[in-house]
Amino acid sequence: MFESLSERLERSFKILKGQGKITEINVAETLKDVRKALLDADVNFKTAKTFTEQVKAKAMGMDVLTSVKPNELMVKVVHDELALLMGGTNVDINTKGSPAIILMSGLQGSGKTTFTGKLANLLKSKKGKNPLMVACDVYRPAAIEQLKVLGTQINVPVYSEPDNKNAVKIAENAISFAKKNGNDIVIVDTAGRLAVDEQMMQEIAAIKAAIQPQEILFVVDSMTGQDAVNTAKEFNDRLDFTGVVLTKLDGDTRGGAALSIRSVVEKPIKFVGIGEKLDAIDYFHPNRMADRILGMGDIVSLVEKAQEQYDEKETRRVSKKIAKNQFDFEDFMRQIQQIKKMGNLKDLASMIPGVGKAIKDVDIKDDAFKHVEAIIQSMTPYERKNPQVLNGSRKQRICKGSGTNIQDLNRLLKQFDDMRKMMRMVQSGKMPMNRR
Repeated sequence: MFESLSERLERSFKILKGQGKITEINVAETLKDVRKALLDADVNFKTAKTFTEQVKAKAMGMDVLTSVKPNELMVKVVHDELALLMGGTNVDINTKGSPAIILMSGLQGSGKTTFTGKLANLLKSKKGKNPLMVACDVYRPAAIEQLKVLGTQINVPVYSEPDNKNAVKIAENAISFAKKNGNDIVIVDTAGRLAVDEQMMQEIAAIKAAIQPQEILFVVDSMTGQDAVNTAKEFNDRLDFTGVVLTKLDGDTRGGAALSIRSVVEKPIKFVGIGEKLDAIDYFHPNRMADRILGMGDIVSLVEKAQEQYDEKETRRVSKKIAKNQFDFEDFMRQIQQIKKMGNLKDLASMIPGVGKAIKDVDIKDDAFKHVEAIIQSMTPYERKNPQVLNGSRKQRICKGSGTNIQDLNRLLKQFDDMRKMMRMVQSGKMPMNRR
């Protein structure tokens, strides 16, 4: 996400590196490069022009402290302006209503139906809501089936009328159903097209008029760049939607849509989709996104993801075992499962400041723990609790069962032993300090 833009901006700031002070000439040179970087990332031309003008005005109007280098100051100004460009602050979803109604809109292929499932899952698991998903795509039978499959996966009911071709009537009936069955959120998935057409616009406008939703979310594929912005404008002119959802931000996207869409339609980006899994959804935070674009990581989001998986009872149990030097492979396996729940490993690593750039060309697969898990699962319960009993014949059996070799197993045993020692040292406060 944003890798190429991050690299280009970094190169732009190097123009100021080594300069004693900020001048109109070196700022103009830097910003010329910044503007080109934005345009190459498929940012709207008007947006890129306005952005660089605002950065120049801010940079030239600032008193440069002797302790701050000109390139560092420019990074700060660009960061703050990027955050403002994307909305400045996070805007939450409106879930007030009995029930609260959320209308999904967007083109076919934007990830609208999948996002409906992700949103229902988020509202159920994080906000304690009881959602109902509604299949109002009367043209694509596969859309109804897709929504039902998603509903089964996240245990959320789906309202559909496969034989009814009146999308407005289906939406109205679904709301009556929700009121009777105690659903406090109704998420209406609508039909998409390959391009904006009058029939689609009339239908979704009619659904809006009939059900009066609290939220109208426009779902857009961030990989479509500038086209996404144009489509968003057309939808907004007709629907006056309340927020934007950017999907496929984990793909090879140049980021133009994320940076342009807010300034063009003047509606907040509320969510981003960052993968195919049903929990791969994040609230959109402009400040954090600016951090990531400029290669500063996103440690706040990383901590939040860790806290979501935090289990106080489990933490106390593990701490006691570490103190007694009883931390075993069963505990290790539990820790791995918690890490996996946090999301894509490369995305997690890129949130650590300075790491994103270092691992840009490194392929970290989601199954990075596969061999480790296979080895542990090939051990008997007794061996997991007592790894010191692993002799030659036991090791051979484990390797055979896990499809690994003896070197892999010995490496894991050494890493596990080192980790166990370090955990004890950290807990006891005996971790050696680096001496200067």
